[in-house]
Amino acid sequence: MTRFIIRVVFLLLPLFFALHGAEKDKAKWDNIYSREGYVYGAAPVAFLKDKVKLLPKGRALVLAMGEGRNAVFLAEQGFDVVGVDISEVAVKKALLLAKERGVKITPIAADLEKYSIEENAYDLITCFNYLQRDLAPQMKKGLKPGGMIIFQTFTIDQLKYKRGPSNKNFLLRRNELLDMFHDLA
Repeated sequence: MTRFIIRVVFLLLPLFFALHGAEKDKAKWDNIYSREGYVYGAAPVAFLKDKVKLLPKGRALVLAMGEGRNAVFLAEQGFDVVGVDISEVAVKKALLLAKERGVKITPIAADLEKYSIEENAYDLITCFNYLQRDLAPQMKKGLKPGGMIIFQTFTIDQLKYKRGPSNKNFLLRRNELLDMFHDLA
């Protein structure tokens, strides 16, 4: 009997820590986004703004949307935008930004570690400043034929500049992004 209970506990511990981790992440980002104004500004990432004319118009998925600066920009450019973020506070601010700019987005408050990207559904998938390696296969499956992915995040080289995440688990190794998406080239 004791052996069985110990096994059950060991099986449930990873689940407990995973749930606790998600709640901790949500609380962290809710707290960050509760600040006055837009934490990262309301303007889109420069790379997205510079390349938007090259992107196939249609349905776009914005992963780790935050307060919606990229999602709203894409909606302003005529995309049908779905944005996902773990923070409900960020999702509310994204809706507010969209309303202020006179566009519509479809925001989803969800943990990307549990979220399933709809297959063959998007002309564009973006991911900025967020790294979850196991999302890459889902991102690829989520693209419609001819679709594109824009992915920009920090690399291991950022450590020498003391900017961005310091945890190496959240930093791309050299050529890692190229390796993750080599089959799309």
